[in-house]
Amino acid sequence: MLRYFCTNSFVFMFLLTTLLLVSPLVIPELPPPPLILLFIPVLLMSLLVCLALSPSRYPNIGIASV
Repeated sequence: MLRYFCTNSFVFMFLLTTLLLVSPLVIPELPPPPLILLFIPVLLMSLLVCLALSPSRYPNIGIASV
């Protein structure tokens, strides 16, 4: 049974690699997106970093001494 999953994984990875190599040759080139759309991932990442580094308003109540 393990051999079945290994074979399927190998076939899937081979097909995925082939698709990634062939698709740029088949798909026509697209024009670049507007500049404002390029800033959306940067803004989202900066928001997530600010949220991760900001202190919590609530104390950590998960740790309780018994």
